[in-house]
Amino acid sequence: MGMSLNRGGFMSEINVTPFVDVMLVLLIIFMVTAPLMTQGLDVDLPQTKAVKTLPKDSDHLVLTVNKAGEVFLDEFKVEMPQLQDHLKRLVLIQNKQLFMRADKEVAYGVVVRVMGEIKAAGIDKLGIVAEPDQTPVAKEAAKKS
Repeated sequence: MGMSLNRGGFMSEINVTPFVDVMLVLLIIFMVTAPLMTQGLDVDLPQTKAVKTLPKDSDHLVLTVNKAGEVFLDEFKVEMPQLQDHLKRLVLIQNKQLFMRADKEVAYGVVVRVMGEIKAAGIDKLGIVAEPDQTPVAKEAAKKS
């Protein structure tokens, strides 16, 4: 139990089993919910043949243009007039890499305008994020090489 009577008075003992049970339940909850929190924005990326995976380190920033033409830096919405200032502050000063994801339904003019803002901010290197081509012809070509 919690306490037992000893010769000199009460002696307290801690029962660790309920504490361990609660911690294991919290650990399982954390393990299940953590991947759901890092999903990011829903963008239907275009497909291409040569695709490299996005680096997993924290030295990069992802700029996303969704189907509605809205611009996001990581998960935070940015209006077009403020985009250049945010890019200078977050990419140039902190020396991070910039990657751009754009929905395949976004008008070409919107993507070009965003790329113009990136160039005007002084960023020369820009990575473009796409998905691997899933057509049967592309799968066969990938197997042969």
